[in-house]
Amino acid sequence: MSVLVDTSVWIDYFRGAGSATVVDRLIEENLVATNDLILAELIPPLHLRRERKLVALLREIRRHPVSIDWDDIIRMQISCLRQGVNGIGIPDLIIAQNAIQNRLELLAHDKHFALMSEHMPLSIHGK
Repeated sequence: MSVLVDTSVWIDYFRGAGSATVVDRLIEENLVATNDLILAELIPPLHLRRERKLVALLREIRRHPVSIDWDDIIRMQISCLRQGVNGIGIPDLIIAQNAIQNRLELLAHDKHFALMSEHMPLSIHGK
């Protein structure tokens, strides 16, 4: 199963911290996935730092199209709020929706994704 790697994990990976061995394994096994939202968060600062090779490599990762179902986003947010999972931003709801729609596992450092997975069919990598 492919794994959607969240922005927070990539940032740690670029710094050589956090889940570096996990991401390396996923890359070696060709299981890494991304989407345009994650790339939109990652590429601008890399572009400003002239990390052209890194930007080119990120663009080569299997990309799953983001198809936003706003009614579903609203339902997800209502469900989270009812369960006491507060403060989840729309970008993270879109990332969760994208993972669910494409049957991807999600690798993320943000704890709210794990909380969300208790109330919706979001599969967290390593859980």
